[in-house]
Amino acid sequence: MKADEIRALKGVRKVTMLTAYDYQMAKMQDQAGVDVILVGDSLGMVVLGYKDTRSVTMEDMIRHTEAVSRGVEHAHIIGDMPINSYNTVEDAVKNARRFMDAGAQSVKIEGCHPEVVRSLISAGIPVIGHVGLLPQTAKKMKVKGKKKSEADLILEDAKALDELGVYAMVLECIPLKLSKKITEAVNAITIGIGAGIYCDGQVLVVNDMLGMESGYTPKHSKVYVNLNEIVSDAVKQYIEEVKTGKFPTNKYSFH
Repeated sequence: MKADEIRALKGVRKVTMLTAYDYQMAKMQDQAGVDVILVGDSLGMVVLGYKDTRSVTMEDMIRHTEAVSRGVEHAHIIGDMPINSYNTVEDAVKNARRFMDAGAQSVKIEGCHPEVVRSLISAGIPVIGHVGLLPQTAKKMKVKGKKKSEADLILEDAKALDELGVYAMVLECIPLKLSKKITEAVNAITIGIGAGIYCDGQVLVVNDMLGMESGYTPKHSKVYVNLNEIVSDAVKQYIEEVKTGKFPTNKYSFH
């Protein structure tokens, strides 16, 4: 699916997006029919074990984008531009092209950076914006836009990005009324994460929706299966069977 095809879905149906960081997960999502796969810099926390996204490098992102692209035939792949990869227009275009060479079909940038977005689109690289909570630069991970002054700034940024020509934008952790106002004000597809029902689509970190982290679930994420418990039980069973000689049996041996 191309960026313009995603944009054309506004008002037609909801758009589905999940994160993926490796070949197998991407392949499963693609075969299940998800519209968009985001190779998010959230891999810093859920894959690489960092406390936030700020330690993620371009090399990390390119390696994982390449892995994801090998498993995808239909879904649109977004490369998430990590912090400091778009400090200048030159850096942004160079690094975005690396994402495209790695298999991405568009790139995501946090915040409103008019010159960067304009240059990328002029270079033929589709851009998805990101407003609201911006994890790369946020001092605290909390809902943004509760105060009118902050909400007005977020709305202004969203409108500016829309005028620049982004095909979509992520609305992260903002109140329902604000996400509704933005969605109605822009031509781009709005993708919510903690932004409620009025967005044109939704995105979740796949590790969250699969319940992979024991004892932690973000407020905005629904857990569709407790994979942590399932995997833990399977590993415990394997350990027990190896220790007691139940595995391997003749069935799993070569003769």
